[in-house]
Amino acid sequence: MGDFKVHRIGCEDGSVKLFEVHPENIQFERNLDRQKGRVMSLSWHKSGAQIAAGMLDMIRVFDVKSGHTVHRMLVDRGAGVRRRKCVVWSVVFLSDHTIISSDSAGKVQVWDGNMGTLIKTHQISKWDVLCLSVSQQVYGSHRWKTFGNNVHLLKLSRCGLGYYLEGRCPGKTHLLLDKVRVGQELQCLSRVMGDENSLVAGTSEGTVVQFQFLASTLAEAEREWVRTRTLKPHTHDVRAVLELEQIIVSGGMDTQLVVRPLMDKVEIKSQDTAPRKIHFPHRRLVSCAEQAGLLLFQFPAHLEVWRLGESDGHGRPGDRLLVRRKPEKLLQLKRKGEEQISCSALSNCGGWVAYSSVSSLRLFRLQCDNNNLSIVKISSLPKFLSSAHQLCFSADSSKLFVASSNTTVHVISLSKSECKHVHSFKSASGCTEPVHLLAPSADGAWLATANGACEIHIYNLHKLKPHCSLPLHRSCPSAMAIHPTTNNLVVVHADQQIFEFSVVEGRYTDWSRKLQRVGLHPLWLQRDTPVTHPLPDQRDQFFNQLTLKSLSEDERKSRIHAFKICKRFQPLLSMFMLKDGALVVVERPLLDITTQLPAPIGQKKFAT
Repeated sequence: MGDFKVHRIGCEDGSVKLFEVHPENIQFERNLDRQKGRVMSLSWHKSGAQIAAGMLDMIRVFDVKSGHTVHRMLVDRGAGVRRRKCVVWSVVFLSDHTIISSDSAGKVQVWDGNMGTLIKTHQISKWDVLCLSVSQQVYGSHRWKTFGNNVHLLKLSRCGLGYYLEGRCPGKTHLLLDKVRVGQELQCLSRVMGDENSLVAGTSEGTVVQFQFLASTLAEAEREWVRTRTLKPHTHDVRAVLELEQIIVSGGMDTQLVVRPLMDKVEIKSQDTAPRKIHFPHRRLVSCAEQAGLLLFQFPAHLEVWRLGESDGHGRPGDRLLVRRKPEKLLQLKRKGEEQISCSALSNCGGWVAYSSVSSLRLFRLQCDNNNLSIVKISSLPKFLSSAHQLCFSADSSKLFVASSNTTVHVISLSKSECKHVHSFKSASGCTEPVHLLAPSADGAWLATANGACEIHIYNLHKLKPHCSLPLHRSCPSAMAIHPTTNNLVVVHADQQIFEFSVVEGRYTDWSRKLQRVGLHPLWLQRDTPVTHPLPDQRDQFFNQLTLKSLSEDERKSRIHAFKICKRFQPLLSMFMLKDGALVVVERPLLDITTQLPAPIGQKKFAT
């Protein structure tokens, strides 16, 4: 509904359930008339008076007030597949009572919602058309949008280079889409208004097809939906699409989010209008105990703790060292129940592990004696810690920071004998966006937080009071860290902009101001994926000088620049600095991901 105070759920038994969404809970309101068959997709009319439901072989329009069916529209199964039922994967209910549907027969159909009659059929594929999205005009810096029969979320924040997107996929840590349970983060939904003159559809062939509401000829005033553009951004199913102002965003089974500008709406062609592909989730899936040399890997159903391997430590820069001790898996901790693990953390000393699902938070004490590892569950957590949106331990492992889904950050004191709540920090601005980044200082004096509204707040942990807030940037922060010696906060935003903020002085540093005046290196701005792990090094040393060392002195002078890129690694999930100065890099080869995907739909090509 427009104000999102009523949420609808389509069920396998053919019923449509209405829920009232309140800040503190979700309450069941009533059922609409139950029908035979599964409800595959739903769409509200803008007025909130009617709901269109996509089912098997049909579309039904319900009157919300009475709960009865107003129209029943049969969907053609297509030629040659009479025995196979047609699944209506997605429906869109426009403000002028036009209903647009996509189905498993490869059709996009336009219906008259007032009369319940078919207006036009577009056969765009031989395979399924899985999702639809009408053009949107966004007001504000971020919005959430639902797609199709599954509640897929794309979080977008406007930036100079495009849009920042965040998400996950159940059962696969490498996907960027999210299937959210009822009640999770519904308070973050915002109203999205659209002019509804354009529509995009995603197919199981990996194509994205655009339709526009245009007059068929210049002489005619009456408009109709016309197919205008076909894109092939993916190799597998396109599960979610979104047309937003000047871009089309799509995501699917090939684990990529593709941001493609619409060039007919772009006034000036530049680097900002180039197509972009984004890999990997932006949430942290790997944690490191820097003092203990342990790594924590987060999977949807379990956690794994590994001990890093060792080498003899002798060799020249660039050499591959011989492994003296291989990495060792110490622990596999399975979740309790069926809910997926949403976030996790490992303390710096390796003695604490915490993880959270949608409805529960669990804390464990680890004790490692030589090769023997024991684990003890801490049951004395405060009752209000029911779940967490983000988790982080302090540098000395004496505190646990728990970011809830309503911008509140709880400080929990840890000891061998007890677990005690110390304080709760709340956003002074009154924002309800959840905190997605936590950055404690090495000396335990400061804590920096960032939320989905692009706000960054710094708290004094000694006085337990808010210290200051950074100026609001147009793009969402994607990573941040506090320098261990200077206590300067380094923030990287989704538009690749970098800022350094002096926590003690409460202002941007001179270096940061100069960087904004001079600008960043073009190679840095051309990157597609956002930064997820800034790594301030207190020794001010570069780790990628091998190329310069191999050049002659004259060539070295011509290539001297403060910005360096090391391309020796495969795609990275995480990067950490250990206590002894060793750099830990966690790679995730794309080939390992693509080999686990099902084969794409075979398409016969010319002369083959």
